[in-house]
Amino acid sequence: MSDFSLAAMGGTFDIIHRGHLTLLVNAFSRSDKVIIGLTSDELAKRKGKSPHNNYQTRLAHLLETIFQEFPKSDFQISKLDNDFGPAVLEKEVQALVVSSETSNQGEKLNELRAEKNLPPVEIIVVPMHLAEDGTRISTTRIKNLEIDKEGNLL
Repeated sequence: MSDFSLAAMGGTFDIIHRGHLTLLVNAFSRSDKVIIGLTSDELAKRKGKSPHNNYQTRLAHLLETIFQEFPKSDFQISKLDNDFGPAVLEKEVQALVVSSETSNQGEKLNELRAEKNLPPVEIIVVPMHLAEDGTRISTTRIKNLEIDKEGNLL
């Protein structure tokens, strides 16, 4: 039995790596269903990011990963044009899964939900998955050929 019936999480998922999988494992193991907000190209640009892959490619890779790694999981992917997407408006969302790097988003989300007279969500903070050099795994480091998707030094 899961802790929650519906949890939310989000990300750009440009190059899916071990850190992303750690977040997904936590979300799927704690909730019956997960809403995954996938950052739109426009939002990524507004946040100063320049994804290697466009939205459609990132969506295809995310779906492929979920079907391969979490085949029996119930999920929904929503295009994110702002920081929170459906997690703000869906009354049924009970938890937000975030990395330790983005944990402040939980407080902001609960403030927005309070303004809409929605119950607060529980914030599940997942520690960052570290590369073999003890620093965090990131898409930037993968793009710079410092590490691979598993965090091994190149």
